[in-house]
Amino acid sequence: MVKPVYAQVQDINIEAPPGGITDFGRLITSALQVALIVAAILTFAYLLWGGIQWITSGGDKGQYEAARGRITAALVGLAIVAAAYAVMQLIGYFFGISVFDFTIPSAAG
Repeated sequence: MVKPVYAQVQDINIEAPPGGITDFGRLITSALQVALIVAAILTFAYLLWGGIQWITSGGDKGQYEAARGRITAALVGLAIVAAAYAVMQLIGYFFGISVFDFTIPSAAG
């Protein structure tokens, strides 16, 4: 007549969700990779935009200064992205983990 105590049962299995995220560290790593790649691409585009603005300024002091400021901001952004990458590499080195484990996917299985 006594009911079993479930805390003593040894065979409780929790199944992984179907199609869900099973490794939180891999999710964070992927998110960081995507964020750094997007930041580098946007920084390059901003630098290119500033260069085109500089070329087309036509000697106008205001446009020249705006282009110079845009180029300076892009270079500072590039330095920040590079520093973030270096910090992540250092963290990976000191903790013995592979932070940037990036492989380019291919069409061939």
